[in-house]
Amino acid sequence: MISRVLLAVDGSDLSERALRYALDAHPGAEVSVIHVVVVGASPIMGAAAGIALSETGADGILEAAEPVFDRAREIAAESDATVDTVVEVGKPARGILDRAAESDVVVLGTHSGSLADRLLVGDVEKAVFRRSPVPVTVVR
Repeated sequence: MISRVLLAVDGSDLSERALRYALDAHPGAEVSVIHVVVVGASPIMGAAAGIALSETGADGILEAAEPVFDRAREIAAESDATVDTVVEVGKPARGILDRAAESDVVVLGTHSGSLADRLLVGDVEKAVFRRSPVPVTVVR
């Protein structure tokens, strides 16, 4: 039985779908929602992530992640569940993989839209899928 789920979110509709899946598929499991912030990324990457990344500092990083976590808490409350939240700074795949061993499964949403989505996010999905020490579920 799955008792600990690590769910990577980026604030997209697809990550919300992945959260709903995780809550439905693993009722009663402890769900940790991780949001990885890429500090020092190019302005284009920061805009794509919806986060102002120029020298945000720790407070700015936490502040940027809070709307993503607020939405995750709202979705969890709809299922009478709660979630723990984790912010990591750095490369998304590395941040997810660093915490994967603490869970029974990693759940990710996939982006199947634009070429930019497939290039940027697809690399994260592939890296996590290939190197995770626990099973990975990719939700479309």
